[in-house]
Amino acid sequence: MLRWKESRKGTSALLIKGARRVGKSTLAETFARNEYKSYILIDFSKTSKQVDALFEDMMNLDMFFFQLQNIFGVKLHERKSVIIFDEIQMQPLARQAIKHLVKDGRYDYIETGSLLSIKKMWKTLSSRAKKHA
Repeated sequence: MLRWKESRKGTSALLIKGARRVGKSTLAETFARNEYKSYILIDFSKTSKQVDALFEDMMNLDMFFFQLQNIFGVKLHERKSVIIFDEIQMQPLARQAIKHLVKDGRYDYIETGSLLSIKKMWKTLSSRAKKHA
């Protein structure tokens, strides 16, 4: 994880995937606490509608980050903060937003998800895309 942080410098998100209940979330949060000035942990298994709604409109990232900081009561520091998307497979819009968030470059991103849930979600999304093509 340190190698990712130091070598990538925000140019890619880190995905921690594995079986359920093995410590992925704990690992990500411990790393964030020890290696960053601040962090926000968004657990998509129990997010509010207010948090979910943030991912419906990603056109204004300044507003997105402002609202995120207000909701979680955490000040983010450019290139010194990380945002953790826990159980990412439960929020496809957040998974989709990662590309744009990483490109923005202000913060680092860590995603966690279980293998089976991620595979199931991608199969569902692929099936939907094929139907609409």
